[in-house]
Amino acid sequence: MRVKYVLNEVLVGLWRNVTMTVAMIITMSVSLTMLGASVLMYMQVDRMKNFYYGEIEVSIFLADNVTDGQRQAIKAKIDESPLVKESSYETKEQALERFKVLYADSPDFVAAVNVSSLPESYRVKLTNPEDYDKFAKQIEGEPGIQRIIDQRELLQKVFNIFNSVQLMSLVVAAVMAFAALLLVGNTIQVAAYSKRREVAVMKLVGASNWFIQAPFVLEAVVAGLIGALLGFVALFIGKIVLLDNKLQALTAILTPVPTGNVWLMLPLLAGVGALVSAGTAWVTLRFYLKV
Repeated sequence: MRVKYVLNEVLVGLWRNVTMTVAMIITMSVSLTMLGASVLMYMQVDRMKNFYYGEIEVSIFLADNVTDGQRQAIKAKIDESPLVKESSYETKEQALERFKVLYADSPDFVAAVNVSSLPESYRVKLTNPEDYDKFAKQIEGEPGIQRIIDQRELLQKVFNIFNSVQLMSLVVAAVMAFAALLLVGNTIQVAAYSKRREVAVMKLVGASNWFIQAPFVLEAVVAGLIGALLGFVALFIGKIVLLDNKLQALTAILTPVPTGNVWLMLPLLAGVGALVSAGTAWVTLRFYLKV
């Protein structure tokens, strides 16, 4: 009987303050969507690092006047290094072909470059990309080397941009979450005020604080769960419509977002939405309304 009464009061409370309930759900769904997107981006940046760091090459560009002896000495130095996983030699002609593929969309730029414009090089993959400094010390100073480039430095700049976007998303999610907290607290205050006489009567007949607070807390939890569900739907639709279709070319470069990661957001958002809503409602009732 008590459970039936509590559930009935939850439904009545949600309908009584329907406009504030809708506003609370929308605010919660937006903040949880931003939170889910931030978590997905965090997971995706780590996934990209694992993928691209495994493909990182150290490019050793040779000088135009390098001799065969110097070229062989550099190769020997590379081969004898325990830090090297594999290596390959790229001629000027091969470098030009690679250049044509990379800049196929800029024919005028490609036409301005000839075989003498590009250096020959050794492409080296390290067993651990973090050992670049050790490898550079081993190879630096060898005659015939023009420049050594670590692709990790270039990728790190890209990852720094993603990390900044991730941080901005978390900040926006935090601001929206704070707004949702205020709205939840205000909604619960209004709901409790509208039932102040009923609450007073219940206190007089000996009803426990838990029994009085339960309907209000559950109202907030239901709104939080609905907001979490809407946030998850928004993330899932965003993946299917944008990432898997319109932005498919971009995700092919940045590595696709696994569907499993998106599904992980459902329990995460539901848990956060329910806990935040319940906690805010309980604190509001406990310290402001003193039921």
